[in-house]
Parts: sequence; structure tokens; C-alpha cells
Amino acid sequence: MQETFDIAIVGAGAAGLMAAIQAGRCGPGRRLVLLDGARRLGAKILVAGGGRCNVTHHAVDERAFAGSTPPAIRKVLRQFSVEETIAFFRELGVELKREETGKLFPVTDKARTVLEALLGAAADAGVELRHPFRVEAIRSIEDGFELTSPDASITARQVVIATGGKSLPKSGSDGQGYEFVRALGHTVTERIEQALVPLRLEPGHGLMKVPGLATPVRLEVRAPSGKRLHTAEGPLLCTHFGLSGPAILDISRYWIHADGDLFVSWLPRLDPDQVDKALQRLRGANPSTWLGEHLPARLADVLVGTVGIEPARRHVELLRDERKALVTALTDMRLPVTGPRGWTWAEVTAGGVPLRELELNTLASRVCPGLFLCGEILDVDGRIGGFNFQWAWSSGTVAGRAVGA
Repeated sequence: MQETFDIAIVGAGAAGLMAAIQAGRCGPGRRLVLLDGARRLGAKILVAGGGRCNVTHHAVDERAFAGSTPPAIRKVLRQFSVEETIAFFRELGVELKREETGKLFPVTDKARTVLEALLGAAADAGVELRHPFRVEAIRSIEDGFELTSPDASITARQVVIATGGKSLPKSGSDGQGYEFVRALGHTVTERIEQALVPLRLEPGHGLMKVPGLATPVRLEVRAPSGKRLHTAEGPLLCTHFGLSGPAILDISRYWIHADGDLFVSWLPRLDPDQVDKALQRLRGANPSTWLGEHLPARLADVLVGTVGIEPARRHVELLRDERKALVTALTDMRLPVTGPRGWTWAEVTAGGVPLRELELNTLASRVCPGLFLCGEILDVDGRIGGFNFQWAWSSGTVAGRAVGA
């Protein structure tokens, strides 16, 4: 069985749905199909933000992203801004609210509100949704493209690939899209890595004994030479396997790419000299008591224990070298990270098709006429907090409007 369409969009995640809606609105009367092979549509949307879906952030610019060059990222983002995103969802009946972190959530606090609005808008725009329909190959033919699945074949004059990367593979983003784009003449960055992902610690590390404990920290990635590469501040969460929380998720891609070391200051508002002087002023008190004023008590005991000091030991009994070691543990501790937790827990993929291979005002391929790319398959990944969704809405809109024009 073979069907013919004007436009085929592969991947019904955030970027693919947005591309389909915009293409349908710009090209009424054209036959448009949206294909997705996942058993459950919109899985990433539904799990985002703890099931509430942080749709975007109130202030988004290229500085919140890594991967391709900042000017290229900026050019795409400016074609569909945060303000336009808010207006778009308001038009669909989804009002957004801004929280203290700058994240924007639906007022319903339900991610399903977002997904259902997008699916409804796609249907209203004349999009034919085929699900589940797993595309296994895309090849260029004389008048467009042929997309094949185990049971069917589709031809389309134009194709948008919005298959995502490799994060959360149960959502359907298993890396197949990279094979599609390579077969059509594109390259993919040498490294495809996990990003926004929890990190594992060496087995038995003391921080794994206080799971569920969270505290604000400052993190720093350093190259083997000691050069500072990236910093992040925010809450860190201790877990049974290692570390999570916003600060860890934000810095994970930089640690993975650097092949360096990760350091933490548990007292981000104090420098080493301030901590050292505070410890010297303790007189008869023990360090854990003072730390308990700045950190959760259980964490204070663990940190004191990492340098071999008993939590109940009085400060006056500390040797100078012990005090210096404690200062380092509190303000510049090397975290013995063994690796990321895995693709199942990664929120986004770092790496993909470089933006230099696309026309930035349309996201049309420079190497394969009729092909467009958007979303996570591109070499763009953002911070936690709605930035990656904004990339999906912006890039999906640019590709969708262009293909529908």
C-alpha cells in the first residue's frame, strides 16, 4: 500500500507537532501527514516539569544553549519568540503562568493540557496523524521522498524530520533519525551525548547515604589541566545512585564533554578564607554544629566525615591540616563521578546535525532539496527550565512555516 502526500513530518513530539500545525496553517488544501512510531504520543511533553510541562522560560536567548554557534541559534530563536509562544498557546486556550524560577507552566499544572491543545490544533490545521507508524527508511526519489515502514510506504514532495535525539528512548527518540539524515547527505556531530542527566558517584560514597537531601551549591567543571570550563549554581539532590537536581542536570553535558573533573562548593556564598576563619572562631564547638547552621545536619555530618573527622569531635581538637582539609571539602570538593545515569534518564541530547548545514531562515537542508529539520535532532541543547521546549517551538515554527509556504 502506498499513499502520496504533499508534506510528511516524521516525529510527533513538541517540534514535530509545532511544525505540523504551522505547515497546515500556511498551506491549506495541501495534504499533510504527521508520523510517529511511539506507542504513546507526546511522552516527553507529559513527563516534563514533573508532569506539569514547563512550556518555556520568561527570558530565552542563545546564551542558554550549547552545541551550534550562538549567532545561528539566535537567528532561529528570534523567528518565534517567547512572547509569540505565549500568544500561540493562549490562542489554543492554554494560559501560562510564570513562577519564581522564570519557568512558564500551564495554569492547570497539567502537561496533558498542553499535549491535547497541540493535538487539537494539528487536527484543526488539517494534519493527518498516523500513529503508530514507525518509519524505517527515508530515501530521495525523483519527485520527493519515499518513507517506508514494515507495512506501508508513503511518498511526499517535502519532508520534515523531527525525530528527536536519543534521550528518553521509551518516548520513541531512539536515534533512528540520525540514520535518516545521514542517508540523505547530512553529517552528525562526532559525539552524541546525554545532557540534563543525573550523574553516578563511585559506589559507597558518603553522599549516597543521604538520599533525598537537597541543598544549594556551586558546581565547576575543570579540564585535566585545572582550567575552569563551566560553572552552575542551584539545588543539588543526593540520591541512592549519586547526584541529581537542577545544578547537576545543567552541568552534566559540560562534564561529559570535558572528560575532566567536577568540583562542588557546599557553601556557595562563602569563599575558602571566610570558611577557614569561621572554623577558627569556633573555640569549643564542633564543626558539625556550625555547619548545621548552613547545611542540612545529615549532610554536615557526611562532609565532616569525608575528611576523617568524627562529627562530635570538638574544633579545639582539630589539627591545622585537618581544618584545611575540611575547608577544601566544604568549598572545593572533587566529586568522584563515574558517568551519567543513562539515556533513559537524560532529558535531552547533546549533539546532532550542525546548523551550518541548514538555511537558518527556513531550516531547509543545504544538501537535500525538499528536506527540513527541527527540534532535538539538531546540534542545539539548552539549560533546564523550559529552554529546550522553546527551541522546539521556535525551530518547529520556522521549519513548518517554510514547508507550508
